[in-house]
Amino acid sequence: MAGGTGDIAFRIVKRLRDDAKSNALKRNSVENKELNSRVVVCDINSNMLMVGQERAKSLGFLDDIQFVCADAEKLSFEDESFDAYVIAFGIRNVVHIEKVLEEAHRVLKVGGRFMCLEFSQVHNPLASWFYDQYSFQVIPAMGHILAQDWKAYAYLVQSIRKFPNQDDFKRMIEDAGFSLVHCTNLLLGITAIHSGFKL
Repeated sequence: MAGGTGDIAFRIVKRLRDDAKSNALKRNSVENKELNSRVVVCDINSNMLMVGQERAKSLGFLDDIQFVCADAEKLSFEDESFDAYVIAFGIRNVVHIEKVLEEAHRVLKVGGRFMCLEFSQVHNPLASWFYDQYSFQVIPAMGHILAQDWKAYAYLVQSIRKFPNQDDFKRMIEDAGFSLVHCTNLLLGITAIHSGFKL
């Protein structure tokens, strides 16, 4: 979800292909090396999806990925359609986070896994101070120098600060119906992976 450029999907397809080849070798079979799965990339931005499709074509992944223009808050997929739902650096940009989580829960099969990689909150006071200085002083300036767009990079910093912290987001995921919800901090909490299951 929110994966228009395809970066996460390409990694998933590569892993699925490697697993299929490995399983075929274990069985001494030349058959069934094709994917026995489908990967669907959704994004509300059709232009981003076009970029993803072109990249998938150039990398040889186009046959393994379906690109769908969709709103994460109101998906057209039937209930219990997917085994996994992955969203990376996208959920903080939606209007209603709780609706996205409810939709993720709805389209997952029982036993399916929700995974979200997102910017989060640094709890160490000293690290947090340095991170704030970098975020508010350096990131917008770099955006101005490299992309002539101070506002977009200032928005990035603000959106990160407004996003729920690790514990609050964990509770939101649980409230949407997920079980065994777990959070793993990366880089002192600059980013975090939240995971939960539909049981």
